[in-house]
Amino acid sequence: MSELHLSTTALQSIAANTDVTVPAYDRAQVTPGIIHFGVGGFHRAHQALYLDKLMSQGKALEFGIVGMGVMPGDVRMRDALRSQDHLYTLTEKAPDGTENARVVGSIVDYIFAPEDPAAAVSALTDERIKIVSLTVTEGGYNFDHVRGEFDLSNEIIAHDIADLKAGKRDGLRSFYGLITAGLLERKDASIAPFTVMSCDNIQGNGEMAHRMFLSFAAAIDPALAEWIDANVAFPNSMVDRITPETTDADRADIVSKHKYVDEWPVVCEDFTQWVLEDKFVGPRPPYEEVGVEVVDDVVPYELMKLRLLNASHQGLCYFGYLAGHRMVHDVMADQRFADFLLAYMEREATPSLRPLPGVDLDAYRHELIARFGNSAVKDTVARLCAESSDRIPKWLLPVVRENLDTGNAPVTLSAAIVASWARYAEGVDEQGEPIAINDRMADRLQATAQNNRTDVLAFLRDRDVFGDLVDNEKFTTEYARVLTSLHNQGAEATLDMLLAEL
Repeated sequence: MSELHLSTTALQSIAANTDVTVPAYDRAQVTPGIIHFGVGGFHRAHQALYLDKLMSQGKALEFGIVGMGVMPGDVRMRDALRSQDHLYTLTEKAPDGTENARVVGSIVDYIFAPEDPAAAVSALTDERIKIVSLTVTEGGYNFDHVRGEFDLSNEIIAHDIADLKAGKRDGLRSFYGLITAGLLERKDASIAPFTVMSCDNIQGNGEMAHRMFLSFAAAIDPALAEWIDANVAFPNSMVDRITPETTDADRADIVSKHKYVDEWPVVCEDFTQWVLEDKFVGPRPPYEEVGVEVVDDVVPYELMKLRLLNASHQGLCYFGYLAGHRMVHDVMADQRFADFLLAYMEREATPSLRPLPGVDLDAYRHELIARFGNSAVKDTVARLCAESSDRIPKWLLPVVRENLDTGNAPVTLSAAIVASWARYAEGVDEQGEPIAINDRMADRLQATAQNNRTDVLAFLRDRDVFGDLVDNEKFTTEYARVLTSLHNQGAEATLDMLLAEL
């Protein structure tokens, strides 16, 4: 008997023979309404799921998702989804081992833009598209961490600006170029603009997208930037769900547990949250009917999540990796890590937050510790260590700067986290094994980190990453002390030292 592969025609068999939930709606009735850049595990565990739940209630059928990829690696996602009618399995795993699997059907198409950029622009011009959403990672927004300015010198950006100035659409290479071209054509054709909805882990992500798109458009035509500013909405959002990368073991689990093949399933924790600013230029799905918190001001929620959850991920990953751990739940099985993260959250991160009426921050902090320890999710330490040059400046350094400016809280544990990154960036762990640094600045960071032992502040001297922190004695004293301890005593002994001082 041949293997059953996930597809529209296989849904009836899957529903009849497994406990997997399948779409409770006719996907033939779903039409495109959203184009999403960055279709990865997180998008499919989060935004696409919320829409699937709405569609299962017979709602938002006009908001089907069209994925759009611009990176070479996006071909694999395009081909995997296309091979199974854009369906995929999402498995939610609770700490007690309970699993809930469902086939998600809200994605209806996928366009790999580099194959035909003009066709991608045409899709963005389609008047049915009301929202263009983004999960392009923290590093995808192309801005300087210190100055906060759009990088017009980026080769791909410069290429797209030149093409758009020349009226070309067939060679665009960036999501900035494609989206702006779509907006320009809608403007010229008197088609209502769409909303640009960022779902990335950046403080004020909508405002950031707004500023970056205006800078890009102004380089093409200041009048275009003025039109975008007046007519396009960029809502802020806070998104939260731990979603590790899909592994071959996850694929094998689908076959062994559910008896069908899924080329690219998704596994995630059982917790999910989405806080969204109610700021759209046209229709939107009734997200609030499936648990999205639609609010007037997202910023307090963003700060809570970025400075507690995301920064704490950085707090555990470098120390954890240096200590020999490779799975996040193994790190959290060591109580000293839980104590260290709680201390960071309570003493340094929480004082930098904005008022959140009705939110129990102590309960939230302890819930994060429990989530990090969820062994069923099998999240890797290496995933959390990746792209640190984009993550630390956006998640942790704002805490440091605010506490240095206000004097309301210490920076000892924040400095320790930065020092642990500097030690990790040396590229060799405490067992003498090489560390593969996954970062767009990997070569530069590792070269700088080689000087850590002869110049304890060498890593901090990169002002493109750290700005003027190297000039702040209060910070550098704590940083140097911890980095020296990491070299001489190791990660676990350094944590013991820090905890003994609390």
